[in-house]
Amino acid sequence: MTFETVLTPEKIAEYTSAGYWGDHTITDYLDDWAERRPDKLAFVDARRQITFAELKRAADRCALGLLERGLGPGDVISYQLPNWIETVVLHLAISRIGAVNNPLIPIYREREVGFMVGLAQSRLIVVPRDFRGFDYPAMVEQLRGGWPELEQVLIVDGEPGPESWEDFMATPWEERRDPAELATLRPDPNDVTLLIFTSGTTGEPKGVMHTHNTLVGADTPFAERMGLDEHSVIHMASTFAHLTGFNYGMRLPLQFGLTAVIQDVWDAKHFIELIEQHKITYTAGATPFLHDLLANLPQDTSGVQSLTRFACMGAPIPRVIVREAAERLPRLAVLGGWGQTENGLVTVGIPGDPQEKIATTDGYPFPSMGVRTVDASDAPVPAGQEGRIQVRGPFLFVGYAKRIASTRELLTDDGWFDTGDLGVIDADGYLSISGRTKDIIVRGGENIPVAYVENVLYENPDFESVAVIAVPDPRLQEKACACLVLRPGAEPYDLERLRAYLKEKGVAKQYWPEQVRILSSLPRTPSGKIQKFHLRESLGQE
Repeated sequence: MTFETVLTPEKIAEYTSAGYWGDHTITDYLDDWAERRPDKLAFVDARRQITFAELKRAADRCALGLLERGLGPGDVISYQLPNWIETVVLHLAISRIGAVNNPLIPIYREREVGFMVGLAQSRLIVVPRDFRGFDYPAMVEQLRGGWPELEQVLIVDGEPGPESWEDFMATPWEERRDPAELATLRPDPNDVTLLIFTSGTTGEPKGVMHTHNTLVGADTPFAERMGLDEHSVIHMASTFAHLTGFNYGMRLPLQFGLTAVIQDVWDAKHFIELIEQHKITYTAGATPFLHDLLANLPQDTSGVQSLTRFACMGAPIPRVIVREAAERLPRLAVLGGWGQTENGLVTVGIPGDPQEKIATTDGYPFPSMGVRTVDASDAPVPAGQEGRIQVRGPFLFVGYAKRIASTRELLTDDGWFDTGDLGVIDADGYLSISGRTKDIIVRGGENIPVAYVENVLYENPDFESVAVIAVPDPRLQEKACACLVLRPGAEPYDLERLRAYLKEKGVAKQYWPEQVRILSSLPRTPSGKIQKFHLRESLGQE
């Protein structure tokens, strides 16, 4: 499949000549480290561990197996897998043959998965037999009729047979196909390699396209900013189907030859055990992860002193948490960061920043990324003044899949991307996110697309009017509250009944509201638009 993008020869030449794009693929790095550090531990998950040499053998076998099954360059392969080594192997194999990765968040359900795989026109989907009690093959079977392009399914931990991932990986494909064939399929680094969905502000998620160069480019300066070296041990608990987990948890250690310890389910107590066992030095995640770490620290913190970097992404870091981290873990640098699926991590703090900068800003831009705040006419605003945040640079995505016209609407003539966020850049160049032009709720770093949830609620004939708003939460920063006006004669709705409805509709659990308010009416403007700020004010006074 060929994806139309906004990437131009001029842009390629600009970023290549500046040294931001080195025309590498992730498998180039794998080959290098498998030769230089074959016995070094590459990944440790909840089930097993693997060295760089073993990882290369597994990825190459998987790649040859995909070719044998008729898959090849440009084909989209979806996978809804936890943070397991199988995910890494599959990602590398897909990248090796020039196919397109389409990772799906494990907690997505029928509604999200049905739309995403359909838009991607995936030819293969890989899922676990079970993860956290959910039957993924049954969901795939239910949705399969709506995916005419889907030809194959592989199931990790499934029954023996043609759909078994284990049987697939036990097959010596390298004896059936010449491994030298893989070198001939090395993709152009400017080809699309990732199709990853982001929460939209309409009822339709957007498929963000990245190339090999945009992904590698985003990781290259990150290692220097974080002070990573060959002894660093990376940790990641954010799902590999988020760009945070995908690029800074799975690909970062592959690019720099580092050991990665990955969690498929976040658990702060187990994380502390992993720090002690593997001498983890760096982790990244939403602010609630840091909150949980501090809440579960033992009195004696000598076993976790190896942890020296914690990059908090997706939500502000409250001052009290910054102070507590400094007091209890003085060697730990807590660094706030901001980015999007469309542009990777654009800003992040600098180790050694004063606490005030850490607590009040979202970091400093990478040298290669341009960040500016503008007014309604796209004219830059002065330092200290709020404006719409625009970004350009080598980390920027190359378009929304099958939505190139809407992509271009968000780009200025000279290449600035309108992020939909509001912010302030101070006199030192540090960015502070101040609001959003888009209607989304950020729950612990996870975007909840409000319009999407509201559209599902409007399908319920019991509801006359609906509005989903953010309410403050001390740990997660924001939670979703559903404000409902019932139609005459409708039975009352409590939280349990509302969630049962959303589950029936196939909405992912992470999008379910955590509060419900039944109201006689919703505040509106004279033109009929719902005034959500009045709803937030009234709930705040309860």
